Amino acid sequence: MRFARRVFMVAGVYGLLVLLPLYLKDAGSRPEFYYGFAGIALVWQIAFLVISRDPVRYRPLMIVAVLEKVVFGVPTVVLYLQGRVDAQMLAGAVIDLILAALFLTAWVRLGSTINQQAVSPPAGG
Repeated sequence: MRFARRVFMVAGVYGLLVLLPLYLKDAGSRPEFYYGFAGIALVWQIAFLVISRDPVRYRPLMIVAVLEKVVFGVPTVVLYLQGRVDAQMLAGAVIDLILAALFLTAWVRLGSTINQQAVSPPAGG
């Protein structure tokens, strides 16, 4: 459980630090898409912090968190390979894909812990 707490806490804090400055940049020609993306991404960072507080309770949400990371990471890697985004954007995608792998690992490890607790007899029993 400690692994899941740490992974989601670090991801949430990192995400807040990276995403909050987006509100200080020029939104370009489609501000509704830009600020919509920034806002939704920011809300997910808060969800990661919520998951970190009680990973067992929010374990089902961890798979959705994996998807949140993959839906940015994979297309961005493809766009980079097509020469449509720069290396800085690729770096963000790689970080998201690493976090997706860590989220999935946390989900699996937490499931093993939960299953072991369900099978083990109570202490002192």
